[in-house]
Order: sequence, then C-alpha cells, then structure tokens
Amino acid sequence: MNKILKTLSILIISSFSVDYTLAQEVNIYTSRHYDSDDALYSEFTDSTGIKVNIISGSGNALLERLKAEGEDSPADIFFTVDAGNLWRIQKEGFFRSINSEEVKNIVPKNLRGPNDEWVAIAKRARVIYYNPEVISPERMEEVSYEDLSNPDWNGKIAIRSSSNMYNQSLVASLISNHGIDKTEEWAKGFVSNFSRKPQGNDRAQIMAVANGEATLAIANSYYIGIMLSGRSGEAQLAAAKKVKIHFPNQKDRGTHINISGAGILKSAPNHENAVKFLEFLLSERVQKHMVDLSYEYPVLDGINPHPSIASFGENFLEDSTSVADYGKYNTDAVMLMDRAGWQ
Repeated sequence: MNKILKTLSILIISSFSVDYTLAQEVNIYTSRHYDSDDALYSEFTDSTGIKVNIISGSGNALLERLKAEGEDSPADIFFTVDAGNLWRIQKEGFFRSINSEEVKNIVPKNLRGPNDEWVAIAKRARVIYYNPEVISPERMEEVSYEDLSNPDWNGKIAIRSSSNMYNQSLVASLISNHGIDKTEEWAKGFVSNFSRKPQGNDRAQIMAVANGEATLAIANSYYIGIMLSGRSGEAQLAAAKKVKIHFPNQKDRGTHINISGAGILKSAPNHENAVKFLEFLLSERVQKHMVDLSYEYPVLDGINPHPSIASFGENFLEDSTSVADYGKYNTDAVMLMDRAGWQ
C-alpha cells in the first residue's frame, strides 16, 4: 500500500511540474502595431515553450494602465517605438535595470536608457526624401538638417505636425547638439519653409514629394520599404519608386537615429522570462526577421538591412547622440516648436 501511495505521489508531483512548465509565460505591453511582430511572438514560444501574452494599445493608454495597476500589474515588458516614449515610462519609475550581459554586449551605450533600464531592439533613421527628377543627388549631398532653415527651401518642405513624437525627438536631438537658443532660431526658419500646413503621417509626406506638392520631406527610413513592398497599394508603390533617400549630416555628426525598444518592468512577475525575451529579440535570426519584415535597421552587428532599404545606402554615418536625450529634452522641444509656430 505504501509503495502505491508513494508512486501516486510521484506521479502527482510530476504532473504538476509538467503543468507548471506549460504555464510559463511572459506578458508584453506593446504600442508597436506591426503584423510582423506576431510571427516573432510565435517563434519565441516555439523555441522556449514560454507563452507570449500581448496587450496592445497606444503608448498613452498603456502608461495609464500601468499607473492604474500599480504593483499588481501583470506586465513584464513594455515594447514601443521612439526613445522619447521609453523615457516617459522610465521617468514614471516603472522600469528596472536590465541585468543581462548578453543584451548590454549587443546594444551600444548610446542606444540604451539611463541605468540600462531600456534598450534598442531595432533602429530607424529620420531621413530626407526627394525626387531626383526635381533636384539632383549632387545638390542633396550638401544638405544637413540645419540647412533646412535656409531661405532657399522656402515653400518646399513637407513634414508631420509638432505633436508627432518622431519630430519631437528630432528637435530634441538638435537641442542636445546645439542648445535651445540656436535650435529655436533654426526651427523658426524651418517652419517658414513648409510647403503646406503639417498634415498626415510619414507616408503622406513621401507622397507629397512624389506628387510634386513638396520638394523635400522628412520621414522615417522604414516607410519606403513598406511602400515598395506593395502592401500599401499601387499608389504608394508608384510614389515610392519616384523618390530617393538622402542621409543628412554625413560630413559632421551623422543622420538622426531613433529606435524601437523595450524595458523590463519593476513589478514583472516573470522576470527571467522577460530577460529571455529581450535576448531573443536581439538574437541573429530575430534581428534578420525584423529587418526583413519591418524594414528597420538591425542593432546586432553583422545583419544587413532589407535589400530595398540597403539600396539607398547602408553604410551611412549615424548620429551617436544618446537616444536618452530625446526624452531628456522632450519638454524643451515641444515648447520650442510651439514658439516657432510649428503646428
């Protein structure tokens, strides 16, 4: 009888162990809205047995949710775009330092948050689009972000509104490099050169150049890859074929770089799984997957950009300004843009 009970106990304990393994999970709060990410989550589960639970929403909505949940939040990782957004989460005290040498060995210091509380997963450049039939590549070689306030560009520039975080981070990077006064002077000249009132998303700015509504447009690099893929329709595909990318500031500090990034939350109930997930995102196969499907630039060395992105130039000089400065100077940037009349 004792042998039978002992055997039953072992079986019960074993079954609980199996169930526990199957119940392993990681909870991701994400404001990234890319279908390609779903494949990443499935691949992580297939390779580790850890289930990925996704809560998706806008950055603001997810931040408010974290505040409401407090220490009872089930979130393990906050995954979003733009360093300025990651800074906001850190400023609220939600992140913890990422204690993974593997992660820190891959991600350069300028692509990490203070105290290593968040890190870049992929990069994107904020570049200038132009139509080579309207303006020559040779003329564009001389163009920096700073040059865009020059009166020569009066009525020729298309860009999104000042409420867009990508633009706020670009201005914050200028503040980091030049100070508030000089950047404000630049912004006033820049705004006076707009071809139209800021409107639409990044792709709308590229379309404006292709359709002759503007000579130059500022937008993120990966959008041209999406448009060239044909996934956004024939009109955007045709527009993308008309334009080229110019990487500004190749003779000094380099082209403005922003990121997609993630951090581990202090209250993470599945901390070890969260670390594994970040390490997974920075692995060779996943970095290759991301650049091929989201058209971003890799963080991991040795991975090539998608061919459609690389065709515009893959060895350009990147600005090494700390992306944490985009959050540090965000309030200054927003106020400055308002004073400059950037709507």
